[in-house]
Amino acid sequence: MKTWTKFTLASLFAVGMTATASADEITVYTALEEEEIAAYIEAAQKAMPDTEINVLRLSTGKLGARLLAEAGNPQADVIWGWAVSAMMDPQILEMLEPYAAKGVDVLPASFRGEDGKWFAPIGYMGAFCVNTARLEEKGLPMPKSWKDLENPDFKGEILMPDPNSSGTGYLHVNAVLQTMGDEAGWAQLEAVDPNMAQYTSSGSKPCKSARVGEYTVGISLAFTAMQSIEEGYPLAMVFPEEGVGYELEASGLMESSDNKDAAKAFLDWTMSDEAIGLYQKYKALITVPGVDASQAAEKAGLPADISTVLAKIDFVTAAKNQTAVKETWKEKLGR
Repeated sequence: MKTWTKFTLASLFAVGMTATASADEITVYTALEEEEIAAYIEAAQKAMPDTEINVLRLSTGKLGARLLAEAGNPQADVIWGWAVSAMMDPQILEMLEPYAAKGVDVLPASFRGEDGKWFAPIGYMGAFCVNTARLEEKGLPMPKSWKDLENPDFKGEILMPDPNSSGTGYLHVNAVLQTMGDEAGWAQLEAVDPNMAQYTSSGSKPCKSARVGEYTVGISLAFTAMQSIEEGYPLAMVFPEEGVGYELEASGLMESSDNKDAAKAFLDWTMSDEAIGLYQKYKALITVPGVDASQAAEKAGLPADISTVLAKIDFVTAAKNQTAVKETWKEKLGR
C-alpha cells in the first residue's frame, strides 16, 4: 500500500495546535524506510520551517511505476533516496534537471551522475538475517553463502523479497547474477528456490519475520539486521561469501517542479552535516568520505572496510538489464 505522510510542525511537535501557514510546499517521492523518513523530515522541517514537506513513500518498483504513469503531468518536486539502478531509466532521467546540491562535491564521482541529475550520499546493502535460536533449535548449520542455502534442511525456513516489487529483492538477485554470471547465477537462485517459504513484497519483512522466530533466514537488509540486533533479538547478520549486493539511494530535482527554490533547499539539506549525522544512525552504507559507521553497526559485525564484503556491482548494467532480469525471474521463480 502507498503511504502519504504530511510532515508539518503541528503534526510533529504539537498535535492539535494550528500550524502557521507555510510560505512554500513541496512534494517528495521516496523509497526510504518509514522509520528513517520520520527522523530525517523532523530535522529537515526544523531547518526549513517555512516549507511544508509532503512525502509519498512507495517501494522501489511502485515508485518507478508511479513516476512513469505521471510522466505527462508530474506531481513530485523531488525524488529522494531512490535506487540509482531504477533512477537511471532514461525515461526517469528525462524528468530530472541537473542540480549540484551544496556539499555534493565531496562525493566521489561514482556516487553522483556525470550529468548532474542525481547524487547518492547513502545506500543500502543486503544481508542474511539468521535467527540463531531457531537455527540451534532446528539443528541447522550457520549459512555463510548462497550455496549453503541449497541445503534441503532449510526447506521452508527462508524468506526473500520479490525483485519485481522490492528494490532489496533486485539488489540480491543482481548481485548473484553479476558475481556468478547469468547461467551460474540463475542456476544458484533456482537451487535455493525449493527452500523458500515465500517471496515478499517488502525488503525488510524477511528480516523482521526471522528475528521473531517465524523463519530461520531472512534474505534482507543489513540495516534491519543491525537494528534487530541492537534491540536484542537473537539474530546474526551474515554477508554471503559470494559478495553482498548493495544499492545507492539517489536524489534529484524534478524539472517540472513549480517550487524549485524550496526543492533545492531540501536537496541541500540532505547533504548537510545534520543529515549526515542522522545517516550514521540508519545507514550501513554512507558514501561521504570520512564518516564512520555507528556503534550499532560495529556491534552487529559490519566490517570497518565494507568493500571487503560488497559484490562488484556495475550499476549501468544493473539499470540496463533490470526489466529483462525481472521478466526472467517471473518465468523461472514467480509464484
